[in-house]
Amino acid sequence: MNEHVKPVELRKAFRLVNHGPTVLLSARNGSVDNVMAVAWCCGLDIDPPKLTVVVDTIAHTRSLIESSGVFVVQVPTVAQLELTREVGSRTLYKEPDKLRNSGVSICEMAGHDLPFVEGCSAWLACRLISEPHIQDAYDLFIAEVIAAWADDRVFRDGHWHFETAGPEWRSLHHVAGGHFYAIGEAFPADSNGG
Repeated sequence: MNEHVKPVELRKAFRLVNHGPTVLLSARNGSVDNVMAVAWCCGLDIDPPKLTVVVDTIAHTRSLIESSGVFVVQVPTVAQLELTREVGSRTLYKEPDKLRNSGVSICEMAGHDLPFVEGCSAWLACRLISEPHIQDAYDLFIAEVIAAWADDRVFRDGHWHFETAGPEWRSLHHVAGGHFYAIGEAFPADSNGG
């Protein structure tokens, strides 16, 4: 990782996903890594930090998560739009070189045996909270965030700073049919508390 990647306080980790970005979900089991794009990821709790993510049964990443019990949620940037489309439309079941063919570079974070995608703006290492009924019935996975990092060029002091970072740092938001938006204009907080 580069010098701009800094740890995020766990009590503020939910802020990395609370604006509803499309995320990259990665997992490892043994020598197999995979990364997929996910539109449905949501913060669930603050202390301890938890999130939810929807992972369909057809996804190879799901089997890696179920086997290992850990995974990474990362926030891709506008600069990673094509990579996000590629990992969202290819499957490791049919394409053993999916990650290489999609342009994914994997890096490591000390103390975590997980595949982190280089170039993202934020990373959340997660431990699965096993809820077999919910997973089977709704494809919904609940996890505790055990560590978090962000690139300080766009997230620092517990807040996103999209308005002062270059446009390539904005997060992606999938709206359907392969159509994405970037996060938009920032507005100052209402000084009246409203």
